[in-house]
Amino acid sequence: MPPSRWLIGSLALGAVALGCTPEKPPRWAEGGTPLVLPAARWSRGGNDPVEIRPDGKVLEDGSLLFVVDRVGRVVDDHYDPVAVLLPDGRLGGADDTFLGQIGVTNASSPSGGQAWLTVMPSGEVIFFDSDGERSSGGVWAGCDGPAHRTCTLVTHLVVLRSFLRRPAPGVSVGVGVGVGVGY
Repeated sequence: MPPSRWLIGSLALGAVALGCTPEKPPRWAEGGTPLVLPAARWSRGGNDPVEIRPDGKVLEDGSLLFVVDRVGRVVDDHYDPVAVLLPDGRLGGADDTFLGQIGVTNASSPSGGQAWLTVMPSGEVIFFDSDGERSSGGVWAGCDGPAHRTCTLVTHLVVLRSFLRRPAPGVSVGVGVGVGVGY
């Protein structure tokens, strides 16, 4: 089930209204779970490819989306803190916002406990809708062994970013809804 746009928008609007700068994600200074940074590529069919470089830079069709480091921290394309993958698999965002749960091969959205995507051992990406229907999301190459969780994290962040950038149905306020995720 997709994250609640209203909740995420409300959090962002509240921070703007209070004139607050979002707090860094939890455990920012020490980092979270150790990650292996592979040279990997996600071929996504009709969409631009996503690439992870060994320096942690994540690119979409050559443009920097965000950077992941070896201790699970994620910064945006301006190198501002966005999230930390905590040792228990929770993805913590700014102001201690829950951004989902990341396992080795699957991830759940911020609003649901069920997986919304999986990265199979073969590298195939499968998305699950709220009814359990499956759809193909392309294939990762270079995500073998301990790098698999990094590819699952990157897949989750790209999908979350894309979801949050979609226009909401009905009336919306012209305030960003990224909570630091809208790269």
